[in-house]
Amino acid sequence: MPFRAASGTIEWSIIIPAHNEAARILPFLRSITSYMQDRGQPYEVLVVDDGSTDATASVVETVAASVPEIQLLQTPSRRGKGAAVRRGMQSAVGHLQLFADADGATPIQELARLEQALVSGADLAIGSRSLASRLPDYAVQARLHRTILGNLFNSVVQQSGLKGITDTQCGFKLFRQTVAADLFGVSSIDGYGFDLELLYVAQQRGYRIAEIPVNWSDQPGSKVRVLRDGLAMLRELAVIRRNATKGYYSSPSPAGSFHPATVSQLGLPPQ
Repeated sequence: MPFRAASGTIEWSIIIPAHNEAARILPFLRSITSYMQDRGQPYEVLVVDDGSTDATASVVETVAASVPEIQLLQTPSRRGKGAAVRRGMQSAVGHLQLFADADGATPIQELARLEQALVSGADLAIGSRSLASRLPDYAVQARLHRTILGNLFNSVVQQSGLKGITDTQCGFKLFRQTVAADLFGVSSIDGYGFDLELLYVAQQRGYRIAEIPVNWSDQPGSKVRVLRDGLAMLRELAVIRRNATKGYYSSPSPAGSFHPATVSQLGLPPQ
């Protein structure tokens, strides 16, 4: 059963960080508006233009002229994906808040899978390519070298204290509004490692995290450079650990406790 917000309020906020995405963002925006209009629930789409030097802003403004639910937020210079997502989340007013990559690698229809996890009691739900790759009814199309390096990166992450999550970097994550306000209120990582910080803090604060398999397809024109950005994320992981030891993330835990999703909950056979 889907969430229902109070009458007159925004139920869904969809945040899209974008840097030089003029060539890729339009089909995804059209897909989002079509899907959300079919759902018939009040929504907003916040595109955060992170210092683009191409026509990203013009493309978004053209669509927004006929779709009032779409808003453009701009920053004068590039700060990083983490900073863009944080600005979008802190500007959002929806009862449920999703951030999604501008290339549409994860189809917006996968939102329903994450929504169901929140209906079942999770505080945040994160898309997972890793779990999906183990299931016959899902399609994950990724280049081999990215898969190999991604697995190595995740191994390091697991050993560094962020345990129980097989895919930290999938750009498709859904939060309850209060959870988003809490996590993004203390987040500080501006680069691609911001996902690591969010999930680390979420675990430390006892939030219930559900990792959900989603369909995903690698899109041409990716801004991520696996080796360069992978090394940068490892440095950001060290910053997260240092922040934790200094107590920057300390806060009374919310009601409930962290319950990592089990394989059976995600449709995988028990191991």
